[in-house]
Amino acid sequence: MEIDFSKSAHGLIPAIIQDSETKNVLMLGYMNDEAFQKTMETGKVTFFSRSKQRLWTKGEESGHFLNLVDIKNDCDGDTLLIQAQPVGPTCHTGADTCWQTPNEMNYGFISNLESTIQTRKENADYEQSYVASLFAKGINKIAQKVGEEAVEVVIEAKDDNDDLFLSESADLLFHYLILLQAKGYKLNDVIEVLKSRQK
Repeated sequence: MEIDFSKSAHGLIPAIIQDSETKNVLMLGYMNDEAFQKTMETGKVTFFSRSKQRLWTKGEESGHFLNLVDIKNDCDGDTLLIQAQPVGPTCHTGADTCWQTPNEMNYGFISNLESTIQTRKENADYEQSYVASLFAKGINKIAQKVGEEAVEVVIEAKDDNDDLFLSESADLLFHYLILLQAKGYKLNDVIEVLKSRQK
């Protein structure tokens, strides 16, 4: 890896720290060549502290280390993207990230849909909201809907209409997310089970 530490008068380049699992950005630090070498040797992300004017391994006092997973250099060779596994919160304030945001797994649209389902479950009028009405009917009705949608997916999978297959697949996923919340879970709980099965 060719890293150009010479672009800064002090031989420092930015190092963006990203959680290797959630992909959330945790913090920004600066490295010189010595900090980079120590990071590679120890597997603990180490910076050059501009305030302390010395090498500083994140977590050396708090125990909240950043365990190195991967390092990538940008196209100009002067900015690092470091993927790490954080041990505890990253920010000195005790927050997960230096932007005071929770370091939670996010699946984009699916996570937003789960939030909408939760809001409808907790706040919506069951006469106005299909989701709220399903929750009002109870777990048996929700489970029945998942079963019905699963059968529809199987039927459409055997036909040649891809639009209907995708539409029924969307219905199945939607109702499955509702069923998960009816049981007190989210999609991430299922994903953790799948991860545990990896060999």
